Amino acid sequence: MSDVVGHLREVGPTLLVETKAGDVVTVSTADVVSIRPLSAAPVRNRDIRNLEHAAALGWPGVEHEWLDGWLLRFGHGVTRRANSAVPLLPTPGEHLDEIADWYAARGARALLAVPDRLFRLPPDQPTDGENVVMARQLTDGAVGAPMSVTPRPDDAWLRLHPRQVPVDVLTAVVDGVVAFGTLEDAAVGRVAVTVAPDGTRWAGLSSVHVAEDARRRGLARTLCEGLLGWAFEQGATRAYVQVLADNAPATQLYASTGFGEHHRSRYVSLG
Repeated sequence: MSDVVGHLREVGPTLLVETKAGDVVTVSTADVVSIRPLSAAPVRNRDIRNLEHAAALGWPGVEHEWLDGWLLRFGHGVTRRANSAVPLLPTPGEHLDEIADWYAARGARALLAVPDRLFRLPPDQPTDGENVVMARQLTDGAVGAPMSVTPRPDDAWLRLHPRQVPVDVLTAVVDGVVAFGTLEDAAVGRVAVTVAPDGTRWAGLSSVHVAEDARRRGLARTLCEGLLGWAFEQGATRAYVQVLADNAPATQLYASTGFGEHHRSRYVSLG
């Protein structure tokens, strides 16, 4: 007899259990004697920092600069993620005035992206745009036959996506690769593969959208699995997605495909 401790990711003839180390263990259902729920293990600060580092490299804007532990990003003022400063190194300095000046020089308002426990905010500090950062292990996968995956968004991708994000913002990535998926001319999404400081290759899903008249057909799930399959082929072993906390349908979609909450982040305006 032996125990496997971790998150139960899939139930069927075999069980898939993701351990704390990120390994996926396969157990035959016939061999299971008992299952006991345990309280979730806390996520360590360094794990948050590693994921956030990979995510920032996967959405860096068109201009970025390091400032004593902060990564400052500018992307034409389009999307908060590409136009915010995020603390990524331990004990980031108190450089809020310098950060504000950096964005002012580019005609943009200064935003901080503040993940859990990486930067101490005053208790009464107003925040906005809380995100749930979800993560999962990648084990295998393949791009489905009807799905197109390209290194740049083509006209069909741009037509289907509801937000007018400049192409140079969409394709920007630091020390990684990015791809754009289109499924049945009805669903689109983006995936970026970047490396965290601990060496983990992360795949980040973003810009997922399904045309309104094509919803409830499972296209979003198929699209995401296809993009993650492509990322796995590029060497990614873990995946993340950042979802607005009030977007229950998206949170439920990703949870149904094996993602679980890792930590949270929110935005703070400096002006």
